[in-house]
Amino acid sequence: MLTVEIEPAFSWPTRVYWEDTDAGGVVYHAQYLAFLERARSEWMRAQGYGQELLRLEHGLVFAVRAMQIDFLKPARLDDALQVGASLHECRRASAVFAQDIRRDGELLLTAQVRVAALDRRGFRPRAIPQPLYDELKALERA
Repeated sequence: MLTVEIEPAFSWPTRVYWEDTDAGGVVYHAQYLAFLERARSEWMRAQGYGQELLRLEHGLVFAVRAMQIDFLKPARLDDALQVGASLHECRRASAVFAQDIRRDGELLLTAQVRVAALDRRGFRPRAIPQPLYDELKALERA
């Protein structure tokens, strides 16, 4: 369980649609993973490193290695959500993000997500290239 609530360095807006919910209009638990993924991808893009750039120019992809999620309150059909992402820790071949989902400032979910750096061709673990590592390391938020 993520015990420290960190105000996100980045927030990505999304809305809940029918396709995101169960028959009762409540967001299906697996859909939160897509919301979290999109926010991490948009966070990287905001840093100047879109997923395609990383793949083509650096031969690097990130894949989720582990996730810890605490579902606090449900999101519902038509809710406007803010999905936060902060880089908590950057290591040589992985990174940990602290994430949250809010509705009108109300905390609905917290997550800690570890992503592994992989070679784009063989999907084997590899070190994050030094210039990118240095930039990411400088963005860590404790």
